[in-house]
This record gives sequence, structure tokens and C-alpha cells, in this order.
Amino acid sequence: MEGHRRPIELSQTSHNENKGRRHARFDTDRNPMIGWPHLSKTSRARAMILIGAVLALELLCRSGIIDRVTMIPPSEMFAALWQIIRTGRFNQDILFTTYNIAAASLLAIAAGVLLGAALHAWPRARNVVSPLLSAYYAVPTFVFYPLLVIAFGTGRLALIVMGTLFGVVAMMVNTMLGLDHVPPAIAKTGAIMRLDPIRRLFLIRLPAAAPHLITGIKLAVAYGVIGIVAGEFILATAGIGKRVSLAYDNFDNKTMYGMLLMLLIGVMCINGLLTIWEKRLHRRFGQR
Repeated sequence: MEGHRRPIELSQTSHNENKGRRHARFDTDRNPMIGWPHLSKTSRARAMILIGAVLALELLCRSGIIDRVTMIPPSEMFAALWQIIRTGRFNQDILFTTYNIAAASLLAIAAGVLLGAALHAWPRARNVVSPLLSAYYAVPTFVFYPLLVIAFGTGRLALIVMGTLFGVVAMMVNTMLGLDHVPPAIAKTGAIMRLDPIRRLFLIRLPAAAPHLITGIKLAVAYGVIGIVAGEFILATAGIGKRVSLAYDNFDNKTMYGMLLMLLIGVMCINGLLTIWEKRLHRRFGQR
């Protein structure tokens, strides 16, 4: 009897220990004084470096070491951003750029996933295209912008195509990388369930490659923002890039830096949310 009781007692003890750990972790999450902040050492160091750089820039601008014609203090940048948001005089330009970035990012993600999956399923074509994809971002894509203007005009469509061209390759590469890391057991599940290749791809293989796909989405959005804003800066009739270009030509530093700060904060928020999602997926799949 005692031999049978000991496993039960050990299991109850381990269950109580795990329960205590869960309660301790819950208390740490709820109590701001225990285990605060919920940031890694790398994140804390990054935050401290960013805060130090902003304070140093504020001091350099206030002391006159950096000329106001070149740059205004960060505090004035935030004040200019608040005025832009409060007055709403650039709302149309903000909506114009936001729509273009969203459309270009969605097109780049969709096309990148489909093309990446197609190349992954066709190894011979992948061996031919892979060196070209590796050197894709070494080519100045803006050399094709005059052709896009001729083909699509100076409006919204040319900018969306430009942003899509910037982001699609990053999505393709990460899609192929994610499908490469799908375990064979998961791939065999579709065969056991007698799914056709298309359903096997969308229902089993791509969800299993989700952590790498999120990385591709982050890069596609970032490259899409670069393509859209730079295209607006060069030749466009509206948008944040156009307003920044006009403010630069007119020495309107408050408007220029206010719009740039808005763009920077927006991109950082999107990237931060995608990073949180990416880390959760990595933990769920046991990769981190």
C-alpha cells in the first residue's frame, strides 16, 4: 500500500508546487512592485539608449550646437505633432498615405505568400530565382519609378505598386523559410487527412509556418512604408511624403519634423504590435 501511495503523494506535491508557481507568476504580473518592469535586459538597454539620445538631442538643440535651421528640439517636434493632430489641416494627406501603405502591404503580403509557396513547391525554379531574390534589395528600385508613372500616372496606383515591389520579396523569402521549417510530421498530417495540395497548404503548412510569416509581414510593412513615402517625396500630388517635401523646400521645420515624427511613431507602434504577436507565436510553437 505504501508503494502505491508514494506516487500519489509525489504527484500531489508537484501539483501543489506548480499551483504555487502559477499563483506567484500571477502575483508578479498583477503587482507592479514585483518583477517590474516586464522587459528584458535588451529592451531596457534599448529604451535607456533611446531616452538618452532624445535628451542629448534636446540639449544640443537648446544650446545652439545644432542650428535650428537644421533641426528643432524634440520637445518642439512633439508640440508640432500635437498641433498637426489638433488642427487636422493635414488629415487628407495622412489618410492618403495610410491607405496607400495599407493597400501596398496587403498586396505584398498576399503576393509574397503565394509566390513563396509556389517557389517552395517547385525546387528547380527556386534554385534559379533564389540568387536574384538575395540581390533584389541591392538594386535601386526607384529607377523603375518613371516607368510606373508612365504606366499608372502620378496618382495613387503608382505609389501602391512601388510599395508592393518593395515589400513582396521579403514576404516571399520568409514564406519559403517558414515552409522549410515545417516538421515532416505536420506535413504528413494533410496526407493522412486526404487533403488536396491547396487545402494542405492553407490549412496545415502555412499555419505551422506562422512565426516566420509574421517576420515577413513586419519586413513587408516596413519596406512598404519606405516605398510609399519615398515615392510621395519624389513625385506625388498628396501624402505625408509630399508635405514633408514641401516643408523642406520652405524651411518649415515644425511641419516637416512633426510629420516625420508622426510617421515614426506610427511605424514603431505597428512594428511593436507585430513583434508581440511574433514572440507569442514563437513561445506557442516552442521556438523561444
